[in-house]
Amino acid sequence: MALGAGADRLLSNPWARPARAQGPETGETSRLFFRNGQHIIIPQGSPLRALLIVANAVSEEVSHTLVLPAVVEADPARTVKVLPPVAGRVVSLKVQLGERVTQGQELAVIDSGDLAQAYSDDEKARTMLTLTKQTLDRQVGLEKSGGAAIKDREQAQSDYAQAQSEFDRAETRLRSLGVSAEQMEKTRLLSLKAPIAGSVTDLEVAPGDFLNDPTATIMTIANLDRIWVTANVPEKDTSFVSTGQAVNVTFPAYPGETFSGKVLFVSDVLDPDTRRTKVRIAFDNPNNNLKPNMFANASFAAPAVSRIVVPTSALVMNNDSTSVFVEVAPWTFERRNVEIDYQEGEGAIIKSGVKPGERVIVKGGVRLND
Repeated sequence: MALGAGADRLLSNPWARPARAQGPETGETSRLFFRNGQHIIIPQGSPLRALLIVANAVSEEVSHTLVLPAVVEADPARTVKVLPPVAGRVVSLKVQLGERVTQGQELAVIDSGDLAQAYSDDEKARTMLTLTKQTLDRQVGLEKSGGAAIKDREQAQSDYAQAQSEFDRAETRLRSLGVSAEQMEKTRLLSLKAPIAGSVTDLEVAPGDFLNDPTATIMTIANLDRIWVTANVPEKDTSFVSTGQAVNVTFPAYPGETFSGKVLFVSDVLDPDTRRTKVRIAFDNPNNNLKPNMFANASFAAPAVSRIVVPTSALVMNNDSTSVFVEVAPWTFERRNVEIDYQEGEGAIIKSGVKPGERVIVKGGVRLND
């Protein structure tokens, strides 16, 4: 909404006056105004009557546009931190910072004693499983021919079950490392593969580094085909933003272009330090033109609501308060404190203090301020 237009209507209101001073008729004409309790009276003949403009406070449909700085972020649900599955030394690094990778692409090669130990454990478990299976089969045959006790067969079954469990554990360990026990060459070299397709947005290792912390990230891969634009909304403006609301976003990197989207979600938590709420807008980014950490401006258009509007020229500052002069009788005014919701253009949205239709001084009120 162009509030300036609303303010112009007030100033051009046919009910607005000044009416010209009528010329001296009493002894009060030499006084610009005088007080009677809380009222300020401008007598007939006072030159102030020609300098003040009075108009009705109007109620208008106001659509507030909130423009906030924002920044591009990678979608956390499409971002993976790559951790080393084993301890070892990086013998080869296959990617660079910023490089785009495909799922399953080789990222690095690690020389690891842990991998050699995992292969050894698997081989031992496989051998023990074979041995206990043979023992069990023999005990079952002897039991059928009456040459073995039942307890011997039961012990053989228990040994086989334990061996099966240990073999499954060893196989699972190898699979978790991304290798197969069936491969012919049992090597110490582990090839680390990309878990998703995306861009390498952070790189923390170099060839020759020794990895001994399985919780330390060695690189980050983010799929940027869909990104977030995150804006921080001041606490006082949170009522203007809601999930699903239309948003227009512009980027300094792409002047003249406007990206239209919708609010994905509004955070339920207010930052205690900044007193702001995070609002995120999702955008498809097939060409990766929108890059993490780019600056942006997000424009939120709130639904139109009926609000009381007065020109900013009607506002009079008095110490820490804002007030207007309201006409309670012809050329009789009282100062009334008002609460301003926000200002836009030449108009001020009044939250409280003035009712629709009440007449206020919209120009020249500062002359009554003391």
